Amino acid sequence: MYKRAEITKTKKDFWTAFGQYMKPVPSAEGGRVNWQNYKTHVPQVFFRMKAERGFASIGIEINFKDLDMQELVFEQFETFKKLLHGTLEEEWDWQLHTYDDYGKATSKIEKRLEGVNVMNHDDWPAIISFLKPRIIALDEFWSNVKPAFEDFL
Repeated sequence: MYKRAEITKTKKDFWTAFGQYMKPVPSAEGGRVNWQNYKTHVPQVFFRMKAERGFASIGIEINFKDLDMQELVFEQFETFKKLLHGTLEEEWDWQLHTYDDYGKATSKIEKRLEGVNVMNHDDWPAIISFLKPRIIALDEFWSNVKPAFEDFL
């Protein structure tokens, strides 16, 4: 069993390492970006990466409290589904109105890598290799479609 402080430190160390690894990678538009805390600049639309005990994931989260608005934004993403999957070169899982660990309604478009553990340093290369190309592809996708979401600002 891991202690809470050990989990917190290991996760912080992982995300620091990931950030250093990604630092030289420019955004699709050529600028600097904080990859591990990617900003979409659209309220309630987030790109989330997780590294946990048992899995890693990356995805788009839509967190509007108004479920009709959340569904509208999700449907907007659906209009770009072929472009998203083409940019990612794979299909992701789409979940409208699911609930997070805190019981809050959210909608997600995500990909998971099962069987890795952020607490095991030997798994870090696999987690980074999973996250890196996908966050870069998400950035490329977003640079093309963001104007379609600016009405939700």
